[in-house]
Amino acid sequence: MDAMVFGATGFIGRSLVAELLRRGQEVAAAVRTDTLTPWLVAQGVDTSRLHVVTADITRPLTDLPEARDVYNAAALYAFGLEAEQARAVNVTGALHVLDWAAAQPGLRRLVHISGYRVGAHGGAPDYQAQGAYEASKTEADQLVRARAQELGVPLTVANPSAVIGPGQYIGLGPFVEQLWNGRLPALPGGKDTFLPVVTIDYLARFLAEIPNYPAGEHHWILDDSTPLLPELIRTVAEHTGVPAPRRTVPVALVRRLPRKLTGADPETLPFLSPDRYPTQSAYALAADAGLELPPVDEALHTWAEDLLAHRFGATTPWLDRYGFHTVAGSRTWVMGEREQPDHVLLHGLPMNADSWAPMAAHLPGRVLAPDLPGLGRSSATAEPLHTWLAELFGPVRTRPELVAHSLACGPALRFAAEHPERISRLVLIAPAFLQAPARRVTPFAAPVLRRASAARLAGLLDVPVGPAVESAVADLRRPEVARRTVGALRAAKAERAELQALLERVTVPVKIVAGSDDPVVTTAGRPVHEIAGAGHYPQLTHPTQVAEVLGAGVGAGV
Repeated sequence: MDAMVFGATGFIGRSLVAELLRRGQEVAAAVRTDTLTPWLVAQGVDTSRLHVVTADITRPLTDLPEARDVYNAAALYAFGLEAEQARAVNVTGALHVLDWAAAQPGLRRLVHISGYRVGAHGGAPDYQAQGAYEASKTEADQLVRARAQELGVPLTVANPSAVIGPGQYIGLGPFVEQLWNGRLPALPGGKDTFLPVVTIDYLARFLAEIPNYPAGEHHWILDDSTPLLPELIRTVAEHTGVPAPRRTVPVALVRRLPRKLTGADPETLPFLSPDRYPTQSAYALAADAGLELPPVDEALHTWAEDLLAHRFGATTPWLDRYGFHTVAGSRTWVMGEREQPDHVLLHGLPMNADSWAPMAAHLPGRVLAPDLPGLGRSSATAEPLHTWLAELFGPVRTRPELVAHSLACGPALRFAAEHPERISRLVLIAPAFLQAPARRVTPFAAPVLRRASAARLAGLLDVPVGPAVESAVADLRRPEVARRTVGALRAAKAERAELQALLERVTVPVKIVAGSDDPVVTTAGRPVHEIAGAGHYPQLTHPTQVAEVLGAGVGAGV
């Protein structure tokens, strides 16, 4: 083998394997269970040179293929571990990998992945003060260096900082989650706290280069230009459209306060430090290898969007393109194709863009699905919704079908009347202004929506529990979203007559879709396509039938 990677299913290990395979190397990946191959295939990586082997590093290693370069990316990365549990992988496992590497006749390099804190300041491991994870990594760092020298193993220790990128939900992730959900009133640490980051793609490329350079020089791999923690959080807050905390709380005080009050894990507090790290050798290697760190602000923005798309690891987004864009003053969450969509989908209340996923799975062509401003993941706007919609259409170069549900039908109709040349057809699903005044949602108070479980909300809306409902619940628990939802429902009552009259005059082709259990009470002279057995949310309860009514081919991909 060109390389053997231990811990190949981990966040760092799998990206390293992908990088080595892209470089044409013959790679053995040591795993307990092969979740690696499906992940690589999903990333579009050619696995013809991949050799998956079963190994448990907590035991002496035998019967593995020989390798030129050996990477130990295996670690038990979690807080609250028992010392014995952490040492089994992080210390004993690391030494087992070293002993196995020492027996390789053609060994060029052992790369041991440690941490930017454990190697920089020395000191004996203190399981009481540091916690089991940090103490075990400190112990491993010291023992691996000593035994490698004793056995004559060519060693390089890689010390990455907080690694960010798709799939990383720990480390800085909890800060972003608390920020997003309005539960970060103050930052632990000080104004000079330095919590450096490095992207997973850059780290994987750096690790792949290490064996090409002399052994014995150890590298701290991080971006020295990472903003201090308060500015880092402010950068994420501005990009995602939420307020940033204005205050910091000294770590010494956080330690004395109840964890229930602070939400801070005591084992994370040592990372909140103003310390800097010896990065000279890493920068020199990167420069010689032609590696460039990506702009840190852009990396933070992209990672924050990935966290929100995946709901901090709770789900998988239904479209692979997503992110924030400024639209009419709103930091608008947009999913799908912004420039060449075939369908633009506007959700109703109290849902978000994820409510279109079941139906969109049967729509041919490309879709564009935003969260309405002030709802879902989008921040509010002072502009009317049809003005916001006109700006959303700014980059659009096609004449898509505009599909709206419930209360979104109003702004969609206004846009169609003002810009008939921009769309090919208007589809109104359960248009609220053509139905009897809503009884299912309007009586709800904001506190009821904010506290509703997925099962409770699904019951109130008469829809199945599923990812769309769970996504809506996650958003409704955020500050102001439930209140804005109720406000929008109340405001819509005054527009009914005006919108019914406008529907009679609009010149674009119009298709109206309604469930038989939630019929329209007036048609404004337009034909209605009724979905048998459906209620107010036919795109959730009868997605295939709605797609058929829209003229889509059932089974076509998004």
